[in-house]
Amino acid sequence: MEIFYYMVFGGLAAVVAALELSKSNKDRVNTSSAFNSFKNNYLLVYSLMMAGDWLQGPYVYYLYSTYGFGKGEIGQLFIAGFGSSMLFGTIVGSLADKQGRKRACVTYCITYILSCITKHSPQYKILMVGRILGGIATSLLFSAFESWLVAEHFKRGFEQQWLSVTFSKAIFLGNGLVAIVAGLFGNFLVDSMNLGPVSPFDAAAIFLAIGMAVILSSWSENYGDPSESKDLLTQFKGAAVAIASDEKIALLGAIQSLFEGSMYTFVFLWTPALSPNEEEIPHGFIFATFMLASMLGSSIASRLLARNTIKVESYMQIVFVISSASLLLPILTNFLVPADPTKKGGSISFAGCLQLLGFCTFEGCVGLFWPSIMKMRSQYIPEEARSTIMNFFRIPLNIFVCIVLYNVNAFPITVMFGMCSIFLFVASILQRRLAAIGEKPKTEDWAMMKERTSEAEPLNDA
Repeated sequence: MEIFYYMVFGGLAAVVAALELSKSNKDRVNTSSAFNSFKNNYLLVYSLMMAGDWLQGPYVYYLYSTYGFGKGEIGQLFIAGFGSSMLFGTIVGSLADKQGRKRACVTYCITYILSCITKHSPQYKILMVGRILGGIATSLLFSAFESWLVAEHFKRGFEQQWLSVTFSKAIFLGNGLVAIVAGLFGNFLVDSMNLGPVSPFDAAAIFLAIGMAVILSSWSENYGDPSESKDLLTQFKGAAVAIASDEKIALLGAIQSLFEGSMYTFVFLWTPALSPNEEEIPHGFIFATFMLASMLGSSIASRLLARNTIKVESYMQIVFVISSASLLLPILTNFLVPADPTKKGGSISFAGCLQLLGFCTFEGCVGLFWPSIMKMRSQYIPEEARSTIMNFFRIPLNIFVCIVLYNVNAFPITVMFGMCSIFLFVASILQRRLAAIGEKPKTEDWAMMKERTSEAEPLNDA
């Protein structure tokens, strides 16, 4: 492995360590022992849930290929996962608000464990069922746990600023450290232990089962809208009204969809971008480097969120501009340092090195994005329909990713990166608008909307 990869990884590791060790009282939020116990319990569960997710990611495509499926069939399986997340995500989000967020988190564990079990079968139909179950689980992962945390945080009387502590730590651990360890552990199971490409899925199921046991033994239940008369359709209408009537919620949803859509597209594009002429690159080590860059971003976010003088709505404008510029690098290097099409294989090119640095910058922005968007969601999204609205946000995201997957070979890679860069720049503009109206009161609060909806229902029945 070339020294360049070690230099990038070592440099990022040194900066992360320096940031964490140099934190002063200004960079920390003084909290109570009761909150620390609550936070640590959530971080344990979240880390186990993310371990179950990260263990699977690097080996899904590889497992399908070992079963003899081609690129087209594998693409259909991936589309099924994102499609099921889009179709069923809002439904399971509404059920989480209605039936309880703890139950939804347990459902996530069960659903994802069943999805892991299906990986033992080489039959296409069973694998398709597994992808559908995985899509449902993904919707729950990105809505139910956060909804439970926010509701439980306020139910226990903790200060709102303390939420940012949990958010930043969750991303630092779950999306950073756990991702790196999971990648190395999966590599150990497959390559060192020779247990085969299905072994990471079995390990994931074990971690999910442990996390489910912790949830069942230590979490209390909380709900969104407590009204017994609300069916799913009424909940959907209420969530849609909340988004349409409050510009801040609508802006937040658009920002989230634009950034996450670009992020998931980047996941598919970074490998061909770094090896356009079949250069030999260490995929696992580069993935670990990206996760380290994400840890750096979350470490910076924890400092920013700890200071009351810095508004999350303000610094996120800069984050989106930087992320937009970082994804322009493949386009610039393509023009300034064109690759030699006659040269195949070998080590990473100079253009690839430049792009790798840009991609690490983008991953740093991802690490900043997650705790920051969680903080803004806790401020702007009404508690009664939190899971429902959060999964509404994922509908355009999943549509976009499905379109990209379907047409991934139809456009040059530079066009795809250019599209992502534009989306991120638009997100910065929308973030600027959100910052401008963030201090304004809501045009209509949730209670008034519910009252108006309930008054209209008898008229509709008549």
